[in-house]
Amino acid sequence: MGKEPNKTKKKEKRLSLLYILGGGILKEDFIIKHTRMIVLLVILAFFFIGNRYSCMQKLKEIDRLQQQLRDIRFEALSISSELTGQSRQSQVEVLVEEQGIELGAAQSPPYEIYK
Repeated sequence: MGKEPNKTKKKEKRLSLLYILGGGILKEDFIIKHTRMIVLLVILAFFFIGNRYSCMQKLKEIDRLQQQLRDIRFEALSISSELTGQSRQSQVEVLVEEQGIELGAAQSPPYEIYK
């Protein structure tokens, strides 16, 4: 019967916030026996948190680069269509006339020279 008050007293200590924050829990047998495992788990937790942060940063970079690629593709398509429009024969003839260059369209079709 003398041991029951000690057990309840220990349980009260374990449940007390002051006991946990004061560091008394670090003196418990379970903590002392499993110190290496606890340290390993804490190190792994830091590793996983750092890895997740690194992955999130890389995903943000991938999203930014994909948006930049879409913008550049659109710009290249716009430039290509503009160049196609300006390189039409009728457009070239208009530009030659505007510049005052004395060139004209060929009157005879091109022919191939064979060796």
